[in-house]
Amino acid sequence: MKYYLIAGEASGDLHASHLMAALREADPEADFRFVGGDLMAGVGGHFVKHYRDIAYMGFIPVLLHLRTIFAQLKRCKRDIVEWQPDVVILVDYPGFNLRIARYLHAQTSIPVYYYIAPKIWAWKEHRIHAIRRDVDELFSILPFEVEFFEGKHHYPIHYVGNPTLDEVTAYRQCQAESFEAFTRRNGLSSGKPIIALLAGSRKQEIKDNLPDMLRACQPHTDRYQLVVAGAPGITPDYYRPYLQQAPATLLFDQTYALLQQAHAALVTSGTATLETALFEVPQVVCYHTPLGKFVSFLRRHLLKVKYISLVNLVADHEVVRELVADELTLQNLQHELNCILDHSEQRARMLEGYRQMRARLGEPGAPRQAARLIVDLLKGVTHAHPAP
Repeated sequence: MKYYLIAGEASGDLHASHLMAALREADPEADFRFVGGDLMAGVGGHFVKHYRDIAYMGFIPVLLHLRTIFAQLKRCKRDIVEWQPDVVILVDYPGFNLRIARYLHAQTSIPVYYYIAPKIWAWKEHRIHAIRRDVDELFSILPFEVEFFEGKHHYPIHYVGNPTLDEVTAYRQCQAESFEAFTRRNGLSSGKPIIALLAGSRKQEIKDNLPDMLRACQPHTDRYQLVVAGAPGITPDYYRPYLQQAPATLLFDQTYALLQQAHAALVTSGTATLETALFEVPQVVCYHTPLGKFVSFLRRHLLKVKYISLVNLVADHEVVRELVADELTLQNLQHELNCILDHSEQRARMLEGYRQMRARLGEPGAPRQAARLIVDLLKGVTHAHPAP
């Protein structure tokens, strides 16, 4: 069968690549065409466009690039219709993907499946109307989404488990590099523990968060070494001005290897918070925004959830400290960092919270479960919509 996939960012590229590999197992004749990233390209198929060309975050960047975004939308719609796939699989990235779904529902008979549900439980809950109208099957990777979609909105979904759990579990099972080997391979000191800095996957996130992270770590550089996880698609030159603020090493394509060796981490909210927890690294979640007080006001009055990190959302209580908008001050960040570096009681409490959160995710196997369901549904095999 012919599968057209669209992923709009680094995490989507990762998850979609594993789904594609699982689809190929379930359907040896699978033919892929996709908008995505290098990991998807590694699986094989026809690479239409890199997500860098469609991924813009924030009101101002989107406004400035509206012409480009609409041009890419138009090309993508035309490409799908010309190729006539058996299914279009949308991976997260709702601002772009829901527009694709709306067009396909209105203008074609091509089924639309959504892998990794849009996070409308946090923001823009009204999008449920578009999802109900335009999406034929929705595959969730967060256990609490079942109650939100099915319980609150009476929209049946498939919970398939969490692919990040699969990815981290597989890595930890096959990689046994020692701290000494990791530091030697990357020109680091074997005598200093590592503070990992994961500042986001987009330029705007890095610009907003990395300077605060580096300033907070500055007092600890005598006892710890700082390592920044470089984001896919971002060049070393972009990081260079920020790294002049504090001695730090920049590593690309080694986020999991870094987390496996880190003593603590400062992490921008997103999939990285979940990855850090699954590697059992104590963390502080940092998310700076311009107009912090105004954003905090909007968060209190418009957001539908208490937390922004996946760790706390899955656990349904505060496991990790979140410093967001006007709460992200140098003093607050340094205080929280000190707690996870030196206070064994807080570290132990966080690690226990991680274990409880992991149990809620269920067992590994999300990409294979999703792929089996997708192939069966396309063949007309019916399935119940399982709860976690």
